[in-house]
Amino acid sequence: MKFIFMGTPEFSVPILERLSKLGDVALVVSQEDKRKGRGKKFTKTPVKVKAEELGLEVFQPGDINSKEAIDKLREVQADIIVVVAYGQILTQEIIDLPEKYIVNVHASLLPYLRGAAPINRAIIEGHDKTGVSLMKVERGLDAGPVSSVREIEIGDMNAGELEDKLAQMGADLLEDFILEAEKGPVDFVDQDEDKKTYANKILKDDLNLYFNETSKNIVNKIRGLTPHYGVRFKYDDKFYKIYRAEEFDDNSNKKPGTIIKSDKDLIIKTSDRAISVKEIQAPGKRAMGIDDFLRGNKFEENYVIGGK
Repeated sequence: MKFIFMGTPEFSVPILERLSKLGDVALVVSQEDKRKGRGKKFTKTPVKVKAEELGLEVFQPGDINSKEAIDKLREVQADIIVVVAYGQILTQEIIDLPEKYIVNVHASLLPYLRGAAPINRAIIEGHDKTGVSLMKVERGLDAGPVSSVREIEIGDMNAGELEDKLAQMGADLLEDFILEAEKGPVDFVDQDEDKKTYANKILKDDLNLYFNETSKNIVNKIRGLTPHYGVRFKYDDKFYKIYRAEEFDDNSNKKPGTIIKSDKDLIIKTSDRAISVKEIQAPGKRAMGIDDFLRGNKFEENYVIGGK
């Protein structure tokens, strides 16, 4: 069969690679390259990098719903369009293009956590499990009927570790779907709209750490935003990012945000207990383990961190 693949971030890459082994990926559609880093150089999207490595044609329209973009997609005459974290909303005209199906591999157990950041939100919100769903693309945010789902226990994984697991699961799910679609029609089941929840996009304020929350919630937030973001707090007019921390028993009545210990460990009071910081990044520096960090950086004990 002939495919169009639409995706942009690292999560999409293993799924594109698997699809390329299952048939003719005639076109890969990705978001436009963006300027990044201090030099503001254009950086290729992870999907574009993989597509070029595989020798596939790449198309990067600013507006996928423009007449020119739709004409380009129509020329392919695809049997199936596969969408994986592409980043633009598709109009009905595109949804109607493929001969057989347009499907989306979404990193949650639909109808839970529809939207932009399901991996991050699953961890931040303290879910025990998550997974991947393969659904038919319809108008509405991740609202189409689902053909299959696979789940995984989150455990103590951070967002990057969970993303790697889910991407491989998504590739397996897509392969099963393609093999089934080659044999005949695939069954889809409508989502239960009464159970839908949303995984909102990660915004700038989400990256701020507030110590008047429980230690469990704080550790979940750090895990949920590592490694792509990091969670920051302000100390002495400088922002530091935490990438790894553990809950720590402390039953003192000190104010949340108080630095309890800062010699060989960095212990910070929360609303109920405390956290022990294990990996941290100073402004303009690389992230490092707390032992190495404290050899060259000092925090004042009993200093109260404000949260922003």
